[in-house]
Amino acid sequence: MRLFPDSTLAYAIDYQEKLLPVMREADRILARARILTEGLNILQVPVAVTRQYPKGLGDTVADLRPVLEGAPVYDKRSYSIYDADDLRQDLKDRAPKTILLYGIETHICVAQSAIDMTAAGYQVFLVVDACSSRYELDHKIGLKRMMHEGIGLTTVEAVLFELCRTSEHPDFKAISKLIK
Repeated sequence: MRLFPDSTLAYAIDYQEKLLPVMREADRILARARILTEGLNILQVPVAVTRQYPKGLGDTVADLRPVLEGAPVYDKRSYSIYDADDLRQDLKDRAPKTILLYGIETHICVAQSAIDMTAAGYQVFLVVDACSSRYELDHKIGLKRMMHEGIGLTTVEAVLFELCRTSEHPDFKAISKLIK
């Protein structure tokens, strides 16, 4: 299934103040998440944010807040974002064909969310280079599990150019600048 801006929703999962610093390659993951979010904003793909127990794990990291301004925020205690009633209702109301997930940790919140959303009938894609776990093995096993469950794996650059579809897209130059 191809990605199209008008039938895709994205979720930035748990990029929080106390979680992100302990992830593998935290700076790289944050940079990729920021580029992806900026690109999605340019292409007018709706992005929402989730926070796992913000009282204990903090708010979304400051570096991402400017590009997520105005995005719906869903606080949760369940690992799967799909368990949040208000998120699930918003998902039903918007009725996307495809969902992009990116965040932390790959093998816990991201994987459980992807598996639940796939089971609910959505075509889910994981933006791998904007995801991480504390340990490399957990990240790799999480990716393998999701592949086994039918979740598509992709990258920031692949997503943004697929959403443009052609170099003639009106936002192609802006997306190209982000990637460089």
